[in-house]
Amino acid sequence: MANAFRALKHRNFQLFFAGQFISLTGTWMQSVAQSWLVYRLTGSVVLLGLIGFASQIPVFLMAPLGGVVADRNDRRRVLVITQTLSMLVAFVLAGLTITDLVQVWHLFVIAVAFGVINGFDIPARQAFVPDMVGRENLINAIALNSSMFNGARIVGPAIAGVLVSLIGEGWCFFVNAVSFIAVIVGLLLMNITPLVRRHTGSTLENLVEGFYFTARTAPIRALLLLLGVISLMGMPYVVLMPIFAEQILGGDSATLGYLMGATGVGAMIAALVLAARDQVFGLGRWIAAAAAAFGVSLILFSMSENFWLSMFLLIPVGFSMMIQMAASNTLVQASVPDSLRGRVMSVYSMMFMGMAPVGALLSGMVAGWIGAPATLAWGGGVCILASLVFAMRLPRLREEGRQLIIALQMTGGDPAVEASCQQPTLTADPPIVEPAEPAPTAR
Repeated sequence: MANAFRALKHRNFQLFFAGQFISLTGTWMQSVAQSWLVYRLTGSVVLLGLIGFASQIPVFLMAPLGGVVADRNDRRRVLVITQTLSMLVAFVLAGLTITDLVQVWHLFVIAVAFGVINGFDIPARQAFVPDMVGRENLINAIALNSSMFNGARIVGPAIAGVLVSLIGEGWCFFVNAVSFIAVIVGLLLMNITPLVRRHTGSTLENLVEGFYFTARTAPIRALLLLLGVISLMGMPYVVLMPIFAEQILGGDSATLGYLMGATGVGAMIAALVLAARDQVFGLGRWIAAAAAAFGVSLILFSMSENFWLSMFLLIPVGFSMMIQMAASNTLVQASVPDSLRGRVMSVYSMMFMGMAPVGALLSGMVAGWIGAPATLAWGGGVCILASLVFAMRLPRLREEGRQLIIALQMTGGDPAVEASCQQPTLTADPPIVEPAEPAPTAR
């Protein structure tokens, strides 16, 4: 654990880490409060799924364009704009709720607005991490970023559960709006020289180029397909959590906050475990095992009708989910040249955030038919099956991924190598770049 916090030696990452923790705490407060507000206003399981769909499907649609924007512009400036817009939308939601004017259609419109903004924010934020710490601390920065995300997941829902019962959902939305100030100030205080990002071709050509690189690079393709299946079939458990809190466990909004917090505890432990690693090799086996464990944990949780047992079972749910998500993020980031980072991470966003709304809609509809526990167990079974398929292909993928990562590490993401990685090829998989003779550096 001595090296678990080495990325924090970079002042820029310190500012990013602190600002994001405050902002994400508010975001998790809003997420829990919004779910409870929708359920209080409608009592409908289906509408819970529809709100989740409305908030995340724009990520799937807009993320490719967001990736192009991240690769062609100053990523810090993009983040300042997206965070400011998110703050304004959060203030609107808070005002409507505090004044008792909020209606269900308002929540749909605001959910779509957040989704569109996140379609540009997420690819830029993911691609911005190496700009702050470099490749040598990339795995640690991603793990710490995940730990911060899940620290907020623990704190935010717990605070929201208390505030909702005491003063209502609107003030949770207001706190979230104010929390964006922290991340905006942190971004403005960073000392980062804007990089001149050379690009050729139209926006459409750049967009297609990103998809083409992702599709023909077998290790990245396999990682993102597995992530997409997990997001589609497993991640919608969050949408169903209010049902478990009230109908199955007989609780209230505070119960919902505790359940979400338990998931965050497991995810926080996983992030710290990943932060202690100093190399990416071997993460493929972790991903396969974590995806299977995630499915098993969901099935066990779906069977529980006891509050404390459910809390305990959500810890491995969060742990395995975070291992699979953060390890996939690390391997993808380590395998992609910087000139394509935003576009490849936009595909990552589509698989992680973009497939979740389809899953949320599907799970809400299925839960209204067969019940939330059966829906969750079914999704867990599909996650297990997907992990087995990935594990069977892992030996071949591991060697291809190792060669690609070594080549990029030896050149430091050199533009000459990046250019060769982008050349069209008729083969299904990328050419193996032998590390014995690295391309001459251009820096």
